[in-house]
Amino acid sequence: MDVLEKSEERVVADSAEHWKRWSRYGQAMLLRQIVQMRQVRSRRSVLAWVALSCNCTQAGAERKAALADALTAYLPRTLEALENGVIDEGMAAKVFEATACASREVAREVDARVKFENKNSASLRRMVNTLLMRIDPEGYEARRRAKAAARMLEIRHGDHGSSTLFAELPSDRAQAIYAACDRDALEKKRKGDKRTMDQLRVDALVERCLGGECGGKPKAQIYVYIDLPTLMGMRNNPGELAGCGEISPEMAREIAFDTNSVWNRIVSEPMTGLPIDMGRKSYRPSKKMRKYVQVLHRTCCMLGCSRPAQYSDLDHAQPWSEGGGTDKINIRPFCRVHHGLRDEPGWEFHTDANGVTTITTPDGRTYTDDPEGFI
Repeated sequence: MDVLEKSEERVVADSAEHWKRWSRYGQAMLLRQIVQMRQVRSRRSVLAWVALSCNCTQAGAERKAALADALTAYLPRTLEALENGVIDEGMAAKVFEATACASREVAREVDARVKFENKNSASLRRMVNTLLMRIDPEGYEARRRAKAAARMLEIRHGDHGSSTLFAELPSDRAQAIYAACDRDALEKKRKGDKRTMDQLRVDALVERCLGGECGGKPKAQIYVYIDLPTLMGMRNNPGELAGCGEISPEMAREIAFDTNSVWNRIVSEPMTGLPIDMGRKSYRPSKKMRKYVQVLHRTCCMLGCSRPAQYSDLDHAQPWSEGGGTDKINIRPFCRVHHGLRDEPGWEFHTDANGVTTITTPDGRTYTDDPEGFI
C-alpha cells in the first residue's frame, strides 16, 4: 500500500472516530467506508477493523458490514435517514437496560463512573454490571437471586419447519452448557466432520438433551476466579467467570464450594506446579503451560473478544522462527478468527513484559485493553 492510500485510510479513520463520539452523520460515512474497504482488503481484515473502530464484537462487526452492504445497495432511504440524523445506532441503550432495575441514585452513580472509550456493547454492559455490583452489592445480589428464580425456557416456532429455543438462566449454567456443546463440536470437527461449528454445537445440544448421559464424557472446562480472602469469607471482592465477566462474591463461593460443581476454581495465589518459563525447549506448550496461559489471560487477547482462553489457539507473540520462546510472556491466547489476523497486511501485535497486548490496525491506530481502568 502506497503513502497516498495510507493517508486516505487515515482520513476515513478520523471521520469514523468523529462519528463514534459526536455525529450520526459519521455513522453513515463509516458504513460507506466499510464497503470501500471490502474492495481492497480481505473480509477478515475489514471485520476486525470495524470491531475495533466501532467497539463491537466480531458478530457485531459482521452485522455492521452486512448493514453497510444493504444500505449502499438497496436501502437508500434508510441510509438517508441515518445521514440526516433521523435514526442512529447507540450503545446508550446498554447502559439503560443494565441499570433499569436499580434505583435512580445508583444508576446516576454508575453513569458518572462508567467509561465508554474502547468498549463494545458486550464489554460496556459487563462494565455497567460490575459497577452496579460494587456500588450496590446488596441490591445486585437480590437481583441476581431474583433472576435465578425467574429462569425460563421458551420456544418460538418460525418458518420452514424451524423453531428457536430461548433460555434465560444463571450465567455459570449457560456458560457450562455452551462450553460442553462447543467441546463436543470440536471433537467431531477434528475427526473430519463436514458440518459447520454452529451445526455441530446445535446437534451436540440435541444429543445431550435427548441422549442421556453422553457416554460418560468428561465435563467441560470452565474457570471461575476468586481471591483467597473472598473464598474464605473474610472479604467480598467480586469473582470472575471466564468469558462472562465479574460475578458476585456470593455466587463465586457457591460455585467454589459446590461438591457437584463442574467449574475449575482458580484461587489468586501462586498455583503449585504451573511453569514460570519454558524458554525455547519446545514449540508446543505443555499441558501445564497451556493451563497457565489460560488462567493468566482468561479470554482471547483481541480487544473486545470474550471467547474463553481454553477455547482459543495459543500464539507466540514473537514468532518461534524469529527467536520467540514458549514461555508465560510470549505465549498468548487468540481465538481462531483473530489468530488469523497475524497473516493480514497492516496488522501488528505487540506484547510487553507484563503480557499486555497492543494492537495496531492497518490505518495506524493503536488499541490497548485496560479492563481495570474504570475502577
